[in-house]
Amino acid sequence: MFKVVTIGSDGTREEDDEVFETEAEAEQYGQQMCSDYSQGATVLHMHNPGDYPDPDDEIDYEVIQVDDRD
Repeated sequence: MFKVVTIGSDGTREEDDEVFETEAEAEQYGQQMCSDYSQGATVLHMHNPGDYPDPDDEIDYEVIQVDDRD
């Protein structure tokens, strides 16, 4: 079982609740989260630059293995 941990540009880490059967599924999910974050930040920043994330800020992710007894 695998989970995705997002890593903010400031180093903050947040473990997602979603659990995946395979590492490949978790990798795909992490990539999609990063893409969605980037696109959302760009749109929100264009709407109101002072209130929303800088579109140049990026997040990263890490796939971790978790105990399947959770």
